[in-house]
Amino acid sequence: EIVKLPMPGPVPGPEGRAPASYTNFYIGNEVVLIPIFGHPNDEVALKIVGGQFPNRRAVGVQCEALVYGMGAIHCVTQQEPAVT
Repeated sequence: EIVKLPMPGPVPGPEGRAPASYTNFYIGNEVVLIPIFGHPNDEVALKIVGGQFPNRRAVGVQCEALVYGMGAIHCVTQQEPAVT
């Protein structure tokens, strides 16, 4: 099933427009952390994504600073390779 999400407004970054998206969320055991950007579509996205996970609490996390690094919540949860 395809669930449509709105886009946040443009988030200007140091190298042009940053890749802001509500799809870069993280699913935890009891919570879904959803990126927000200070845009009116934040509330819409929280309701849509949160509605897909009725047994988890949907929490918005301000992510403008994270998208300057070209990622958001899901990206920062990824594994790091071990240093040999």
